Amino acid sequence: MANQFSAYDQADILAALKQNVTAGTVQTDEETLQHQSYSAQVAGQHAPALAFISAKSVADVQGVMKVARQFHLPVVTQNRFTSTVIGADAVSGALLLSTAQMDKILELNTADAYAVVQPGVINGDLDKEARKHGLFYAPDPASKPMSGIGGNIGTNAGGLSGVRYGSTRDNVLGLTVVLADGRVLKLGGKTTKQAFGYDLTQLFVGSEGTLGVVVEATVKLMPLPLGKSLMGLAFFKDMPTLAKATTALRMSGLYPAMLEAMDENTLKAIDAYKGTDYASKSGAALILRVDSISPEGEQIVKQTLADFGAVNVQLTTDEADQEKIIAVRQAMLPAIFTSRNAVMEDMAVPTSKMAELVAYIQQVGKEEGVEIFTAGHAGDGNLHPTLTWDKDQAEAPQAVTVALRRMFTKALELGGTISGEHAVGMLKNQWNNVELGPDLDYLQHQIKALFDPMNLLNPKRKID
Repeated sequence: MANQFSAYDQADILAALKQNVTAGTVQTDEETLQHQSYSAQVAGQHAPALAFISAKSVADVQGVMKVARQFHLPVVTQNRFTSTVIGADAVSGALLLSTAQMDKILELNTADAYAVVQPGVINGDLDKEARKHGLFYAPDPASKPMSGIGGNIGTNAGGLSGVRYGSTRDNVLGLTVVLADGRVLKLGGKTTKQAFGYDLTQLFVGSEGTLGVVVEATVKLMPLPLGKSLMGLAFFKDMPTLAKATTALRMSGLYPAMLEAMDENTLKAIDAYKGTDYASKSGAALILRVDSISPEGEQIVKQTLADFGAVNVQLTTDEADQEKIIAVRQAMLPAIFTSRNAVMEDMAVPTSKMAELVAYIQQVGKEEGVEIFTAGHAGDGNLHPTLTWDKDQAEAPQAVTVALRRMFTKALELGGTISGEHAVGMLKNQWNNVELGPDLDYLQHQIKALFDPMNLLNPKRKID
């Protein structure tokens, strides 16, 4: 806008926005723009937006894209704004396009077990509504009570039950998306089997808003499991031993619905936060859940835990007691983030390699002098090492950067990925060439150019 030879000014853009956004709102006040431009995940990674648009219809989304094309403006799509990888922070002069107010459950089909929802529907709200009809929505990221289905789709969000029920990708049947040129595409459908054409539905899942804007989704629902669920809390001497125990449980034929791990540092933080005494019991804790448990299955759980030296084992089918166990896991983030600056990472490796990665993370922490709290979804090899530093130091120290680079490199050497469920955003987009290789990296940019030739949608996210 600073160019004195510009063919238009900010007033022209805002007038066009207000003309093309008829159901939603266009806001340009400084307070709104500051609040919506910056998620406070990492300092110095955002820039002020030009306008914040809260869309309430597909036509609003099309209208924003029309203005973006006309004035060559970047469009950053936001949903519930819970990204941990700077996936929805503003870039300079951007139009912030929020779909949070497109929040209706349009259809909940009990006969065919699916729901059609707008992108702003909160994950947990959909699950609660489904449970009224004997069904449930399986993906359960830690942000379940506050994240929207649209954002979950954009990042291919995972969660605690992914070991059995999969991530968001495994639970999406169809999408309606608005492309950068304003066209509306209906992808997939309402059937569980779809073999016609290229699978563009899955291409859009995890695309982080770089290919189009999701305005509607058809997602799978599942029948509530019969019988009781067994939940357990068990302690092991260290994380590598726990990792081996989870592999045994996963391969036992029980199909666990949850296998969550926390290391000794994490337990110490929870103890300090909640006044508990978990860390004195061991060097690692495992929270497990098996749905539709049988007496034989319960015996397998007990024997497997014993085989790997688990102590202080609690197993229960009582829902109130289960809530107390899961509260231990839910306390992890506030326990770590309350008194420290921190960055929580997201690596995944084949489950047989998880013990090796855990041991390496502990080694890196000692060698680099960085306090690392490691937890994660042990059942599918998805770890979240959280690296911390002093509150009075705004920028991450060099030791944290070095430790992250070493951990990323090791995860890739083990056949893994450096983004299991949090997406890429702007934090990891420069690693594409490293993880994917130059040929696939180039092809990713060609796909982006096909759908968004003017590079308007979420620039710098997903791919650099």
